[in-house]
Amino acid sequence: MGADTDDDRIHEFDCRETTGNPFDEILTALNVLPDDEMLVLIADHEPEPLYPVLEEHGYTYETSQATDDEWRVTVTER
Repeated sequence: MGADTDDDRIHEFDCRETTGNPFDEILTALNVLPDDEMLVLIADHEPEPLYPVLEEHGYTYETSQATDDEWRVTVTER
């Protein structure tokens, strides 16, 4: 799923390290994520097409731009 942070409830998935479209890998990571944990997606652009899919599957998200080429999306279950 990617690197874990110091907080065991937060898991990171760096989309920049995948080849091709990471969409399926993101959904797989979310499907195995325990209810009380969160996934932080790291991408080189804002992943706007992902937002409606997250909402449809019952997730909430918060997006921030860390640098010009690094976006972070924190995803949790509602």
